[in-house]
Amino acid sequence: MKTFLVAIAFLLTLGNSSSRALPPPEDIPEEILRTEIILDGRSPIDGMALNPAEYSELQAQLQESSFEPDLSSDVKEIIFLLEIRRLIKTFTGISIK
Repeated sequence: MKTFLVAIAFLLTLGNSSSRALPPPEDIPEEILRTEIILDGRSPIDGMALNPAEYSELQAQLQESSFEPDLSSDVKEIIFLLEIRRLIKTFTGISIK
């Protein structure tokens, strides 16, 4: 009886149009989508669509720093000493505290 019900369910799904393996006719094939050159970009800030000129201008603005990183001499000295410590640890394997 169980195999009969499974067979009936299988036959019913064969007639159902949504269970077919073919994509809808209006769907663009993946081979065409892979060769398509994308000319529009999206803003990393708010996701708005941008043309190539606007996108490159935005990228240039984002890469420019609006402030000058200035560290005090104490911080520079500590960074230098930490780098020397890491170098010594690399060659000797001894952890300096």
